[in-house]
Amino acid sequence: MSLLDDVAERDGWRCWVCDEPVDPDESVNDQRGPSVDSRTADRKAKVAERLAHRGCNSRKGAVKVVIAWPERLYVVEPAPLMAVADRLERKGGRETVGRCPTRKDAQEAADWLVDRFSRLLPGLPVTADIQPGGGQFLVVLATGRR
Repeated sequence: MSLLDDVAERDGWRCWVCDEPVDPDESVNDQRGPSVDSRTADRKAKVAERLAHRGCNSRKGAVKVVIAWPERLYVVEPAPLMAVADRLERKGGRETVGRCPTRKDAQEAADWLVDRFSRLLPGLPVTADIQPGGGQFLVVLATGRR
């Protein structure tokens, strides 16, 4: 259990897939119970293990993981976040992830993205920038090269 406890403490007892809390007292055999997800397919990954609900971990083996944007955010043409995460982790740089009608909407999206990416890619410093243009506001994520 020490690996599970170590990974869970580092990840703040939150599932990397659904971003919901993981109950440390739930059975590891329960769908909402804790499990360690190993990223063995990507040998270059800095984070070898991440915390996930047992059900989220099992389901991601059968279907591609989709990180959902919260419905409360007003983002037009939101980018698929797993693809963005993969590119930022692999190459670094900048990537536009969505358009918002107001600066307030863009700031809310930017704040959520920085928080979400801090758990999705721990150890990779991701920042968000808001760029006005054409009567809308672009949300751009950036990180240095790895």
